[in-house]
Amino acid sequence: MLGLERRQKIMQKITAERKVYVSELAKLFSVTEETIRRDLEKLEGQDLLRRSYGGAVIAEHTNEEVPYVRRTNINSDSKNAIASKAQGLIHDGDTIMVDSSTTCELLLQRLRDLRRRITVITNSIHLMDAYAGTTSTFTLICTGGTIRPNSFALTGEMAMDCLKRYYVDFALISCKGLDLAKGIMESNDSESRIKQCMMHQAKQTLLLADHSKFGRTAFVHCGDVSDVSCIVTDVLPNEDWQNYLSEHNVKLIA
Repeated sequence: MLGLERRQKIMQKITAERKVYVSELAKLFSVTEETIRRDLEKLEGQDLLRRSYGGAVIAEHTNEEVPYVRRTNINSDSKNAIASKAQGLIHDGDTIMVDSSTTCELLLQRLRDLRRRITVITNSIHLMDAYAGTTSTFTLICTGGTIRPNSFALTGEMAMDCLKRYYVDFALISCKGLDLAKGIMESNDSESRIKQCMMHQAKQTLLLADHSKFGRTAFVHCGDVSDVSCIVTDVLPNEDWQNYLSEHNVKLIA
């Protein structure tokens, strides 16, 4: 295998898993660990990853907006686990606001399969396209607004004005980062404002966040962790997080 092809496969792996280990890559590609270290050094020089002890993590700036198609392939097993745990929280007759995150879409897929009769208000073009069929049991309301091509999210004053007309049972949101001191964070202001509005218009906010979001910093403060009613994740966070959530009466499902 040529070095260029190997480095392409390394990037595919780190994009999906967020981190890689030198020893694992050496076994995977049947090369020496020194060869892998040189590969990682070259990829770091292209600002594609950051080397760390024993491996590397994907390079990601706080304001980077990961395209929707790429997000669907990141931590997909974790997102599916979260969706399975959260599906029992939504019942027939509930009204919900849903953001444009891939994790929330997976939850909607399960609710559709369960034939939940719910009203869904969303700023996601992708969700409207996926669930507007005649066989869906959802009542769908689209916010309108200005589309953000990377996320298929509608934002701006038109979207905000629509959301402010409704009061719902649940807001379903995800985020780019969670920090004990900095709170819930997003990569851009326009989608952060949409999530803030959804949280304000809902009786309860369900935050769907996989383990990689805990301890991660992003560009824009979206709200305090204590603002949400429940966090659904795939792996139990550390003791500091468990204590914080307990002290602030935030339910944790992991």
